[in-house]
Amino acid sequence: MTTGSATGSPAVSPPSPKTRKKRAGAGRDTLFAWGFLGPSVVIFALFLVYPLGRTIYLSLHGNDIIGRPNRFVGLSHFAEMASPEYVQVLITTVVFSIGVVVPGVAGALIIVLLLEGVIRGQKFLRGAFAVPFAFSVASASVIFAVFYSPGNSVLNGILYRFGLDQVAWLTSQEMALWSIVITTVWMNLGYGVLVLAAGIGSIPKEVNEAARIDGATGPRLAWDVTIPMLGPQLFFLIVISTINALQSFGQIHILTGGGPVGSTTTLVYSIFQDAFAYGTSDFGRASAQALVLLLVVLVCTALQFGVIERKVHYS
Repeated sequence: MTTGSATGSPAVSPPSPKTRKKRAGAGRDTLFAWGFLGPSVVIFALFLVYPLGRTIYLSLHGNDIIGRPNRFVGLSHFAEMASPEYVQVLITTVVFSIGVVVPGVAGALIIVLLLEGVIRGQKFLRGAFAVPFAFSVASASVIFAVFYSPGNSVLNGILYRFGLDQVAWLTSQEMALWSIVITTVWMNLGYGVLVLAAGIGSIPKEVNEAARIDGATGPRLAWDVTIPMLGPQLFFLIVISTINALQSFGQIHILTGGGPVGSTTTLVYSIFQDAFAYGTSDFGRASAQALVLLLVVLVCTALQFGVIERKVHYS
């Protein structure tokens, strides 16, 4: 019996009908899967991969007066960010983000815990505290512009009634940033209340009842039971609030325009100023700052996942 070819190599038997059918089925499944994945991959590439690649390209090039890249400059745009001007922008961004995230999350948590002790009208109060979430950035900023207005400031009117000194809310370098922080905290408070209220609603009643039987009431119940059970919601809220704070733009643009003397210029607003304001069209420098902002967001998110998530209890 012949067991090989004339050269002595073993004969290769053709695939069995069952194997051919299995391969054909796998090919159809792959084609079917790509039919569903294709549109998502195209959208992902069009709106994420291409803009990121274009941003990297622009960050390495200088541009003409209308923003067209015309020369390779390497990492010079990134080197410029070591200047005192951009270091101050980064510091302002960090201070603003911490000032928004910490009181925003803590305030929402305190409100939700206090509402748990309200028997009547709890749903109404939750809805009332969530109202700021319904305001757009523009409308909320205009409302606070009236509150802060130097001529007829509502807040200064209240201070005057109590015999206190007037405050230059938006024209003082010491107060302008904190005025925007207050505005941003108010805008984000409703979302935090909604997220944490939903988290409290998901806590099994048996857990609270068992804790009360063991003598845990009031602050002890909140600290030992409710807050640990809200770990996933608190973690989610901290991450989202941090990203939103780093990307804040509208309230800064409407209330102060980055002033006075750049005291409210964050990294996002600096990108806007270099790329679009004053007709500069310096897309190379703006792109470099955008990549730094992306790096800051990624680092902050990674640190939060690496540190905070370890302490989160998922029931």
